[in-house]
Amino acid sequence: MDRAIAIIELLSRHAGGLPLMTIADTLAIPRSATHRLLADLKDEGYIRQEFDGGAYRLTAKIVALGFSYLAAAGMTAKIQPLLDRLADGTGELVTLAVIHEQKLIRVAKAQGARRGLLYNPDEGAEVYLAATSNGHAWLSCLEEDEVLQLVARQGLKREGYGPNAPRTMRELLGFVETARELGYAKIFETYESGTSAIAIAIFGTRSNRPIGTISVAGPVIRMTSEAMDRILPSLRETAEAIAKTSEALPIFSETAH
Repeated sequence: MDRAIAIIELLSRHAGGLPLMTIADTLAIPRSATHRLLADLKDEGYIRQEFDGGAYRLTAKIVALGFSYLAAAGMTAKIQPLLDRLADGTGELVTLAVIHEQKLIRVAKAQGARRGLLYNPDEGAEVYLAATSNGHAWLSCLEEDEVLQLVARQGLKREGYGPNAPRTMRELLGFVETARELGYAKIFETYESGTSAIAIAIFGTRSNRPIGTISVAGPVIRMTSEAMDRILPSLRETAEAIAKTSEALPIFSETAH
């Protein structure tokens, strides 16, 4: 079961699919066992293969399961309208992430841009902590030792991010300390060149511990520091509304303890 889940998680990061050998070698699973697992997942409808020997890809069944869970967990009816309202008011991309097992996981988005430059990056589920506003917002709530542990476990990546992304732990701690002093995180061309974002942590109303983060991001030509200052009150209002709503939602309950 653990291996089957690992295969699904790996394929979720490769929309174009992967061949059997790559899956087996990446996950350090014997190729014979990988073939059996892929056959089982294929029979259950979770993956597909266009032709014998071709790449394996996830099917829409995985997406449908995710949407079903989010709807059942109250995300669709109770949280999404809050994100939509913030996106409409700012005209930018709003992203909500929740904390789960010491990871920050993206669970919902809302796009506010209707014309002109449209920022909508192709991101994975897990937030890269070192170079994102959501990551910095969460890390700013933690002690330095925990920050170092979380980032070390995820890895401090040196390629594929914006020109201002931290490449050392010292640089990262500088970002985190600034976010801690401000009470929110601002980034400029750290996650991706030409983009900027602002994010704050969402705190559980009973535990007063961070349960997630919410960000607003867009092209740096629009998302200036001054624009972020204007957005901040609405961002805080939305975070507070989500915190109140989260008390009755299972997707947040496990993170609030």
